[in-house]
Order: sequence, then C-alpha cells, then structure tokens
Amino acid sequence: MNSPRRAGRRTRGAAAGAAAVSVVLWASAFVSIRSAGDAYSPGALALGRLLSGAAVLGAVCAVRREGWPPRPAWRGIAVSGVLWFGFYMVVLNWGEQQVDAGTAALVVNIGPILIALLGARLLGDPLPPRLLAGMAVSFAGAVAVGLSMSGEGGSSVLGVVLCLLAAVGYAGGVVAQKPALARASALQVTTFGCAIGAVVCLPFAGSLVHDAARAPLSATLNMVYLGVFPTALAFTTWAYALARTTAGRMGATTYAVPALVVGMSWLALGEVPGLLTLAGGALCLAGVAVSRSRPRATPPASTAGTGSGTASGSVPGGAGPGGTAPAGTARAGTTTAGAAGTENGT
Repeated sequence: MNSPRRAGRRTRGAAAGAAAVSVVLWASAFVSIRSAGDAYSPGALALGRLLSGAAVLGAVCAVRREGWPPRPAWRGIAVSGVLWFGFYMVVLNWGEQQVDAGTAALVVNIGPILIALLGARLLGDPLPPRLLAGMAVSFAGAVAVGLSMSGEGGSSVLGVVLCLLAAVGYAGGVVAQKPALARASALQVTTFGCAIGAVVCLPFAGSLVHDAARAPLSATLNMVYLGVFPTALAFTTWAYALARTTAGRMGATTYAVPALVVGMSWLALGEVPGLLTLAGGALCLAGVAVSRSRPRATPPASTAGTGSGTASGSVPGGAGPGGTAPAGTARAGTTTAGAAGTENGT
C-alpha cells in the first residue's frame, strides 16, 4: 500500500527538482541575453543559441542512442519547435532591446496565465483553486517587480508588443509540447524541437556570421552559455517535469523567475533591489508555493453511530432511505473532486 505512495512522492520530487533547475537557468538567461544582445542582433543571437544547444543535445542523443521520435509525437514537437524555440527566442531578444528588463519580465509573465487557460481548453487540464490563487499572487508579485524596475523609461510600444508575442509563443509551445511527451522522451522532444527552431532561424545565418566576427569574446561565450545551459539542459529538465504534471502547474512555476533574476542581479551585478522589488519577489515565490501545494488528504472517517451496522450491508452503492448511505456517497464524491482538483501527473 505504501510502496505506490512512496513512488508517487519520488516522482513528484524528481519533477519538482527538474522544474527548479529549469527556472534557475532561465533566470540566469535574462542576464546573459542582455549582455550578448549588445553585440548580436536578435535573430543572430537566437540562431547561435539554438545551434549551440542542438549540437550538445545531438551529441547526448547519439551517446544514448535515442533515435527518432515516434510519428505521433512529431506534430507537437514541430509546433513547439517553431513557436517556442524559434519564434519565442527571436521576439524575446528583440523585445528586450526595446524595453527595460522590468517591463519585459512583466509582459512575458502573462505566459503562465495563457498556459493554464490553453491547457484547460485544449488538454482538459484541471484548474484547481490553489493553482488559480497561486498564479494571482505570483502575477501581483511580477507586476510589483516590473513596476519597480521600470522607472527609468526606455520602453516602446513595439517592445511591449514583441514581449506579448513572446508570451503567446511560449504558451502555445508548452501546450503543444505536452501531448508529444506522452509519446516520446523528454530528450527527444527537446532535441528535435531545438533543431526545428534552429532551422526556422536559418535566415539569420548571415547576421550571425557578421556579428560573430565583430563581437567580443564575452558576448560570444554568453551566447554559447545560453545554448548549452538555459536551452539544452533547462529545456530537457522542463520537458521531464512537464511529462509528469499539468501544463498549468508547470507554467505557474516559472513565476519564480522574476524573484531569482532580482537575486542574481543583486549578487552578480551589484544591483541592490528596492523595497518594492523585494516585496514583489517574495510574492512571486509565495504564489509558486501556493500553486504547487497539495491539500492534506482527509483521513477516512471511522464508522460510528447509528449507521455502522445497518446501512453498510443493506444499501450497497445505492441511496438509502435514511441519511447514512447518501452521506457516505457524498464523502466519496468530495474525495474524488479533491483528487481531480489536485492531480499533478503522478
């Protein structure tokens, strides 16, 4: 009896750990994008990042002899490759050159809300109250972080639109990727999605060659770092976790990114955050904790009182004339609803 529960806990723990790796590496990507973006154009940076990531992923696939994904998985891989790996990376790089970091983080954080809504509509994912409440708290925190970091101006309408398009591409890619993970491994989905994204960005090959010839070594190393860690590693750990939980719950996890970006900027760049920024980061983390929490299972009520000897034997599964059997039925219904509301892919 306890063995399946332990296995379920281990699976949830492994998925949570994989999601944490993705979130930390994606937070570090914001700093690297800002640095490399000074030397590389948006399309060139996206292509260089994807080529670096595809090279590492391809080598790992060859060593592990993963092979080609099954045919039914290709639709989701192709859509996520175009929308998330290709389109998202180009418009996000472009948008971050048009707006400040706070505005970019604020607008892109519409993505998890879109993921939850699209997942409920297209995948039948549940929207439990804790997930919705946690996302509301985290989004309020993202708004606070965005406002606190957007005081110096420099944001354009074009930049806001580009970041909004990035959020849409991100959400569409995640929802398309989820069904593919039921048919192919996380490594296969990530590797071939990254390769498709690189093909989509091939029109920027000339810009990549031009920029690489003039870019400082630090910018090129940042681009390679983006490909190896926030792309190859983080997208694989993300796919591993996504295969074991719902799209909405995974999307809510990324609300930890603004808080981590604040902390990394503080430690690595000496950018001391203000009080509003710290409060917003705390709200982001609190919301993630709420969205990923699971209500305590209610222990089964012991049979006592008047109905213990009669109703259990005389009305099996039916509606009894008194109050005993319907009460048992209601308890079972409540337990089922709770399980459906808190299901996270075990």
